[in-house]
Amino acid sequence: MRLLIRNLWRRIAGDAPPPISFRAGGFRTGGKRAAGCIVLSADRMRVGRESCMPELPEVETVVRTLRNRLTGASIKGVTVRHAGIIRCADAPLPAALPGLMIAAVRRRGKRIEIDLSDGRVLRFHLGMTGQLRLQKPAEPAPVHTHLVLHLAGEGDDVSELRFADARRIGGVWLLRREQASCEDLGPEACDISAAVLARRLARTRRPVKTVLLDQRVIAGLGNIYADESLHAAGIHPRAPANRLSPAQIARLAAAIRRIVHLAIRHRGSSVRDYVDGDGLPGTFQKLHRVYGRENQPCRRCGTPVKRIVLGGRSAHFCPKCQPSHRRCATTAPPGRSGVNP
Repeated sequence: MRLLIRNLWRRIAGDAPPPISFRAGGFRTGGKRAAGCIVLSADRMRVGRESCMPELPEVETVVRTLRNRLTGASIKGVTVRHAGIIRCADAPLPAALPGLMIAAVRRRGKRIEIDLSDGRVLRFHLGMTGQLRLQKPAEPAPVHTHLVLHLAGEGDDVSELRFADARRIGGVWLLRREQASCEDLGPEACDISAAVLARRLARTRRPVKTVLLDQRVIAGLGNIYADESLHAAGIHPRAPANRLSPAQIARLAAAIRRIVHLAIRHRGSSVRDYVDGDGLPGTFQKLHRVYGRENQPCRRCGTPVKRIVLGGRSAHFCPKCQPSHRRCATTAPPGRSGVNP
């Protein structure tokens, strides 16, 4: 049962789940934490049709949108409209948060973390359809808004941080600093070096696409940027991770860094529900070369893009630019060193 729940979490959230501890009536995530965390029932861990999750560039864009305006703000009240969105809290949020100041807003992997003045961390995961937006009280709230932080202010300075999630796969955690800092996440995708990537890929024979989605190996990648990075590096998604050559790994690390940073400059990919903290969409989806483009021409060579399923997740690739690992060459694919411009 533990393995089943952990696998379900990986499929819907793309993250390595925290430890799971059971008790009568359900289960809860995060074994080593204060008592009193809200219990999650197993029927909440639904796996539906594959969708598009905000990844590192989207989450980083939200953080950059919110950081300057939230840092230093005081929380004067909390409204919880759907208690199921609170995944872990050692006290009810409406009682725990008022009077606290927001000390910092940062990102770790696909998670948004707000440091509070009492040393605790308020963590948001956007799941598939989550949005975290800063709005005026008079503005219409996004549909499916489940949590509102009312921030202190005067007149026009009054604002609200609103968390909405149509599918409720995302969530909110209130954690002690030591709980938030011990998560088993790999190095950030935006900074990954060839040497670090080589050591991590050498540990497994799993398909490289599957490995790139494992947040314990590298934090922040999901379907979009794993597909785009593998295409840029000329690597088939099914290639065994530990069979990649040093040249391939160097190309892949460079492609990951460059594509992630390019996507951040374009404010992420708005494929479905994603918008930034101001409610504005990203534009990087216009530059996708393979992701979501099954049967459309590859934007490098014109060959129709193919889609396969690996470990329950889609993988889009170009058969010509990314030859099968049985035929895979160590030379760079056509184009500018195999990296998106």
